Amino acid sequence: MFVKQLTVGEMGVCCYIVGCLKTGKCAVIDPGGDEERILEEVKRAKLTIEYIIATHGHPDHVCGNRRIKEASGAAIIMHEADDVYFARPEVIKYFSMLGLESSPPADIQVLDGDEITIGQEKLQVIHTPGHTPGGICLYNAPDLFTGDSLFVGGLGRTDFPGGAHEELIKAIITKLLILPPETVVWPGHGYGGNRSTIGEEKKSNPYIR
Repeated sequence: MFVKQLTVGEMGVCCYIVGCLKTGKCAVIDPGGDEERILEEVKRAKLTIEYIIATHGHPDHVCGNRRIKEASGAAIIMHEADDVYFARPEVIKYFSMLGLESSPPADIQVLDGDEITIGQEKLQVIHTPGHTPGGICLYNAPDLFTGDSLFVGGLGRTDFPGGAHEELIKAIITKLLILPPETVVWPGHGYGGNRSTIGEEKKSNPYIR
């Protein structure tokens, strides 16, 4: 699977272009700004965007959804719980303090265990609530895109509306740490580093050891 990591936007979001080189189809995960740069990278790789996938609904991760969709015609994918939660007027009002655009409604809602097919590649949806109600990770061995659920040496904050610390810890331990130790962790921000492995996080992440 083709994987390109880009750090984008005002809040340093790790955006990913993931695709199937055999078919030329790809998805953009978390386009949190710098949309023209993302589109140029897709063009440079000679890929076509089929999907825009949100690991969660926070505006710093979805503020580029509308522009990427308008430029490519790609469908927006989000977990059902976040698609509903982040459409609530009071939630929109709260997160408007970030000054970033919220996502249009999802074209496709997903649930835990669903698969997103990109050409001949498949991303397994792993629901990891806690940072947000509908936070997800995306798995195609050996690659795991963890959004703001799991960082290198850290995990997502849970003090925003919709957060639940114990729920996030449980999801990480029961759904992510059971993956093979060589699984590559691609986080939603590069706070502790831009990549890691499940084995390394099990040994050294102070929040989940």
